[in-house]
Amino acid sequence: MLRVRTQGLAGVFAVSAALFLSGCKAGSDTPLPGNGQPGVSQIPQGYSSGLAETSVLKELKKQVVIGSVVDPVNGAGNPYGLTIAPLTAGMFTKGDLVVCNFNAKSNVQGSGQSIVALHPKPNSQPTHVSGIKQLKGCDALSLDIDDTIWASAMVANDNPVIDPTGKLMSNISGKPFSQPWGQILSRQKGTSIFYETNAGTGTVVRINVGTKYTWEVIASGFPVNHGKPGTALAPSGLAYDTKMDTIYFVDGMNNTVVAFKNVSKIPKNGIKATQNGMKFTGPAAADAKIVLAGGPLNGPISTALLPNGNLIVGNTLDPSGKNLLVEVSTRSGNVLDMRNVDNGAQGALFGLVATGTNAANTKVYFNDDNDNNVQVLER
Repeated sequence: MLRVRTQGLAGVFAVSAALFLSGCKAGSDTPLPGNGQPGVSQIPQGYSSGLAETSVLKELKKQVVIGSVVDPVNGAGNPYGLTIAPLTAGMFTKGDLVVCNFNAKSNVQGSGQSIVALHPKPNSQPTHVSGIKQLKGCDALSLDIDDTIWASAMVANDNPVIDPTGKLMSNISGKPFSQPWGQILSRQKGTSIFYETNAGTGTVVRINVGTKYTWEVIASGFPVNHGKPGTALAPSGLAYDTKMDTIYFVDGMNNTVVAFKNVSKIPKNGIKATQNGMKFTGPAAADAKIVLAGGPLNGPISTALLPNGNLIVGNTLDPSGKNLLVEVSTRSGNVLDMRNVDNGAQGALFGLVATGTNAANTKVYFNDDNDNNVQVLER
């Protein structure tokens, strides 16, 4: 299973995801169990913004199907990455939901090479955006402010950059990219920076956007299970808080939510995770914190940052008949609410994204791999 996602755009907070069982039905992927320590919360006072401990998820009473994500051109499905188009350009209309599919029409895990777009309203039909080979095993994606697509492709083992019409602009590959597993845009002082995580090595990479792309590993040592497509657990589900210059991500191997504050200033090799990802060393170790570890997190793959600063986390290893979204306070690490959004096979949740400017108008979109569609929670 996978998931994806996420954007650092005004009113748009996205995330990304991971993978599941080779040859299985879309949505029934099941990775290996995590080994997090229950009840661990290590956020010191003042680390996150001083936001009220108010649940947004509790107020989102309606669950509505937006539409199928099955690619009308190549038949790909099993949606992983999910984000939102910031403006109208190429194949996108501002506000469109942008999805990458992990499986081809054959439903073989990791064989998909597909990006589609849907308007964010019920009964939407998917529009084919791209189907290039560099997208094979696409699991996460994020859009720049001009709708340029940045994707993490596990099986192709690269990070393609694609224009809004679906054409390849550049393909970032080679070291230090190893089974790319997450992608998120950050914007600081008018400059775009992307962060990417790797399922092969448990690293976090910063990609600098300029006249040419440069990159450096800023963190390493996070636990991974070296799973094949459909079984991978590793750092994924990146989200970015612009005001705090902080990225959040989850790791399904140790069932944690991790935060890096001042992330744009973390130097090359600034953080080294130790003790199964529960402790940190290195010159920027003080900027890395565990927000939450252990239950109710259970194989988390994806996150979405809400306008009030809380995180929604998507589990993938809950028992069959449960696909739990978990709302976590980034200030205290407290669990504020949980919601089962699919009573079918476990592992349906990949790709989360939230929109809105306040608790009253927040919407949370998610990919449901059991049904090969995008759904929304709203008031």
